[in-house]
Amino acid sequence: MVSNATVGQKCPSPMKATSNGLFQGDNPLDYALPLAILQICLVVVLTRGLAFLLRPIRQPRVIAEIIGGILLGPSVLGRSKSYLQAIFPPKSLTVLDTLANIGLIFFLFLAGLEIDLKALRRTGKTALGIAVAGIGLPFALGIGSSFLLKATISKGVNASAFLVFMGVALSITAFPVLARILAELKLLTTDVGRIAMSAAAVNDVAAWILLALAVALSGSNSSPAASLWVFLSGCVFVICLSFIVPPIFKWMAYRCHEGEPVEEMYICATLAAVLAAGFVTDAIGIHAMFGAFVVGVVFPKEGPFAGALVEKVEDLVSGLFLPLYFVSSGLKTNIATIQGLQSWGLLALVIFTACFGKIVGTVVVSLSCKVPAREAFALGFLMNTKGLVELIVLNIGRDRKVLNDQTFAIMVLMALFTTFITTPVVMAVYKPARSRKVDYKHRTIERKNPDTQLRILTCFHSSRNIPSMINLLEASRGVGKREGFSVYALHLMELSERSSAILMVHKARKNGLPFWNKGRHSDSDHIVVAFEAFQQLSQVTVRSMTSISSMADMHEDICTTAERKRAAIIILPFHKHQRMDGSFETTRTDFRWVNQRVLEHAPCSIGILVDRGLGGTTHVSASNVSLSMTVLFFGGCDDREALAYGARMAEHPGISLNVIRFVVEPETIGEIARIDMQENSGLKSMSLDEEFLSKFKQKISNDDSVRYEEKAVRNATETFAAIREASRCNLVLVGRMPDGELALALMRRSECPELGPVGCLLISPDFSATASVLVVQQYHGRVSLNLASDMEEESPDKDSESS
Repeated sequence: MVSNATVGQKCPSPMKATSNGLFQGDNPLDYALPLAILQICLVVVLTRGLAFLLRPIRQPRVIAEIIGGILLGPSVLGRSKSYLQAIFPPKSLTVLDTLANIGLIFFLFLAGLEIDLKALRRTGKTALGIAVAGIGLPFALGIGSSFLLKATISKGVNASAFLVFMGVALSITAFPVLARILAELKLLTTDVGRIAMSAAAVNDVAAWILLALAVALSGSNSSPAASLWVFLSGCVFVICLSFIVPPIFKWMAYRCHEGEPVEEMYICATLAAVLAAGFVTDAIGIHAMFGAFVVGVVFPKEGPFAGALVEKVEDLVSGLFLPLYFVSSGLKTNIATIQGLQSWGLLALVIFTACFGKIVGTVVVSLSCKVPAREAFALGFLMNTKGLVELIVLNIGRDRKVLNDQTFAIMVLMALFTTFITTPVVMAVYKPARSRKVDYKHRTIERKNPDTQLRILTCFHSSRNIPSMINLLEASRGVGKREGFSVYALHLMELSERSSAILMVHKARKNGLPFWNKGRHSDSDHIVVAFEAFQQLSQVTVRSMTSISSMADMHEDICTTAERKRAAIIILPFHKHQRMDGSFETTRTDFRWVNQRVLEHAPCSIGILVDRGLGGTTHVSASNVSLSMTVLFFGGCDDREALAYGARMAEHPGISLNVIRFVVEPETIGEIARIDMQENSGLKSMSLDEEFLSKFKQKISNDDSVRYEEKAVRNATETFAAIREASRCNLVLVGRMPDGELALALMRRSECPELGPVGCLLISPDFSATASVLVVQQYHGRVSLNLASDMEEESPDKDSESS
């Protein structure tokens, strides 16, 4: 569909595809391909830059894309005729609109994949009532305001089509944008989030049906019979597609197996089917995007096929082609057409009508369903979110001459305003009770009664972390006489700007905080299957969960989950993984910042696991466990926590433990490192260490699997040599911030302060250790990551406060 240009009245001559280059005297901007490349680059840079600037105030990317389109259009930069003629000349708009609509077709296919028809059938009465009120009242008010607009600035348009377009434009709720806002605000798993998502999904489907009706009514043929034929043909197309397409795609999905690449033929056939469906709906007289959307809705969501399709399509479409659609809209949006008191008054009226209809309709129904007032108002503002679908409605209306330039500009600004205010208003109105602190006793592994229940929260980013994590949990079981051992496995997934992230959120949103994986699982969820197998083999209670949040907020999910599940320790994977040659490679720098924030804010003890293949690459069954572990003890609360963890592991029949306590030879005390420690603090720490070690030695006196020795050293070199000798095992446990002169002697500048001095030494390239390392930090309040200041500021009298 060729869009009408807002500049120039005469028909421009067609452009050639490629130029001969500057040296041949050709201007690249006079040719279609280089100009399209420049336009795409300009659009991507501007929209991503705006998205980065708006991220601190938690605005969705669609806001940046709408603003970017307006800035590039005649409202701002387009006021310069030379810019408009050079970058967006009228003769280039056909190519731009074609690329934008191709991107839109595939994006709407991805949007259709997000719609779960089975979930819609299970929509609760409250969500259904809110959806009906959120469509009905704004639609009625939109029709009412359309009479006023038609009498003032929209004279001479198709009356019936204008009424329906205005009603649809005011009644839409943007499902993907709403899901992202809820995820950003961590409201997905609250009652508000569940109701809003269910109501928005119903609203989304209803909006597409109404839009199909509006498109059918807006044809150039004024005959009612033509509009009826268009609508009926569209209904027949949907029915035929619902019966013909799913069996074919299910057959393809059945032949795609987890862990194997999907055949290229199936991918190409699906994309061709999307384009063919778009061609049919365009031939019927409905926009080509409808066909693509319907294919996405009826596409089977189970199995790896849908995921492979999304993975191959979405980055190119949403990253490059879709922003062109926003620019195409921006080129048609001229805010300068809103002139005079009457036009600005109509803008205020449209914004008020849109907000009033959505918010009042939602609030009234919510209150009648006994939803608390704050939650009801939050739902009202959330349901008022607009987005891409709103722009699609407006663009179709403008292309079909139902909306003129002034009405179009007013409606675009309305969509921008209502979406922009959603996040700050909801943050101000609704603050869920998730911030309440949970008071519980056992926040550490070191405790007076070691037989009490131990709860561990283990976190992982990918399947690479799974085997070693499970082997570590197997070693942590202890013996059967204890009160119990519970494991919470938290899969950390980033909420990205991809549409597949919304699909992931939509699937997981039913499950509590972060998201409980209840009921039966699909075979593709191999991570959950791995933990279920461990639970059955080891008779350990394991509950697997998924947390979906941005990297900046991921530590909040970890800490909140640990507190709610009353965990004694959080196990985090190190942000680097071992390569084949033994060196470490950064998996992702963001994981390091997550670990550091968890170290600062955790409500319990923490362990960071540096994985060098603990127990191999597969889960070792209990009867086959044969691991040797070493605890390096220098002194201090973190070292006591590491030793308490090691002592528990030593109870496993397949584990041998070697404990090495480093002491300074009497004649060298005070010579290894000159330190200024508070005398009372140092004595308190030493007395706690001696008391703990005394109990430990008494406990292991008859245990042949545990060996305790004290290693006297005179300088840092001897300490390094002793650590190298002791690290010939499967796992080394160390405290993050050890106390004493020897610990200060090991201090050196490190790129990984979260591991502490001993941990950094064990992973350094020149140390050539092969053991995995678990760096432990005992819970004692807020922690600093500044290694130098830690030795001065640590308060040992708090060390056993929570044991």
